Amino acid sequence: MRKKLMVIVNPFSGTKSKAKVPMLIDELIDKSRFEIEIAIVERENHVHDLSTQAIEGGYYGVIAVGGDGTINGAASALRDSDVALGIVPCGSGNGLARHLGIPLNVKKALSIINADKVEALDYCMLNDTPFVCTCGMGFDAVVADSFARKSRRGPVTYVRTAITEYLSFKPTHYRIEIDGKELEVDAFVVACANAAQYGNNAFISPHASMQDGLLDVVVMTPFHRLESPIMGLDLFTKRLDKNTHVSIYRTRRVVIHRPEPAVMHVDGEPLMMPADLTVTCHPAGIKMFIP
Repeated sequence: MRKKLMVIVNPFSGTKSKAKVPMLIDELIDKSRFEIEIAIVERENHVHDLSTQAIEGGYYGVIAVGGDGTINGAASALRDSDVALGIVPCGSGNGLARHLGIPLNVKKALSIINADKVEALDYCMLNDTPFVCTCGMGFDAVVADSFARKSRRGPVTYVRTAITEYLSFKPTHYRIEIDGKELEVDAFVVACANAAQYGNNAFISPHASMQDGLLDVVVMTPFHRLESPIMGLDLFTKRLDKNTHVSIYRTRRVVIHRPEPAVMHVDGEPLMMPADLTVTCHPAGIKMFIP
């Protein structure tokens, strides 16, 4: 019996057209082993709803064609189920795909589905919101929120947005509880990483693993503007853990208190969240096609 795959194509993610993707899928997926159904995203939360249908329909896998937001929508439904998640990265940052070593080329990404290597990986929860890659608060979240409002996407727009927000950003005071210890700190960024990077090879926690049962809590304290180029260089050369303004704590669970509710980013998508936050890692909780 052939294994059933639901391919969910999000035409709204990223900057490139996905019009040819269904044709490539029909051409390249091994139909002697897989039975394919293609679904096109039409509305908000549609990815989650389609993925839930795949669970109820006894599908073997869901293939998400889109960016990290699309993948998060599928993963939020597929976690703790027997349905495996595959990725065809077509977004702006593609953080999870890059972390897992999944090629950004559609044809090569589809070859991973044909290889049919599935493993159980960790996912995380931010209060009641699941994520698979990263969540964060502070400067990164403000940039993500501002970037999401832009009519143009891409790295150039992101850099411009980051520079503009940096000029007016003020650090926030946090109280952080990790493994029975309490840390009070004024931080520029507090991020929780299940995977190593945000996307576009920006490594927020270079040694994060999705198979260690732990999340990396990254605390970045304020730094002088003249140090900004060094911070940026460390971010893109996997050296951020060596920076004197950065501390990384590994834990199964972290509780974070902020002065008030504020925007965060969850797998790159901005989201308003309350002042008090609990982030937990769920080991081996989601099945995924990997290289």
